[in-house]
Amino acid sequence: MVNHQTIDNPAAHLSPEDLAALRENLHEQHLFRQEQLRQIAAAPRAEDLLRRRSAAQAEVQVKVAASARMVLADVEAALRRIAEGRYGTCHLCRRPVERERLMIVPQARYCARCQQVREAGR
Repeated sequence: MVNHQTIDNPAAHLSPEDLAALRENLHEQHLFRQEQLRQIAAAPRAEDLLRRRSAAQAEVQVKVAASARMVLADVEAALRRIAEGRYGTCHLCRRPVERERLMIVPQARYCARCQQVREAGR
C-alpha cells in the first residue's frame, strides 16, 4: 500500500523535531566546513608547504581541502532540499531515505539500498 502523504511530502516520515534537529546539524556542519576551508586558505600556499614540509603532508592538506569542499557542497544541497520541501527523498528510487540514515548522515541523497548499489558500481 502506497503512503500518499510520503509521496506528496517526502519529509513526512520525519517529525518536526527530527527535521529541526537535522537542519541544525546541517547548519553546524556548514559552519565547520566553511571555517575549515578558511583555515586551509590562510595556511601557506602549496609551494611554501613543499619547502617547509614533505610533499606527502602538502598532498594531505590538498586532499583535506577537497574533501571539505565536497562535504560543504553536500550540506548546502541538503539545506536547499529542506528549504524546497524535497528533503528526505532518495535521488534514485524516489522513496523516503530512512530516518535512521538521515540522523547519521543528514546530507544523504540516497536511501541505504541505492547507496549500496552506487558504491558497488564504482
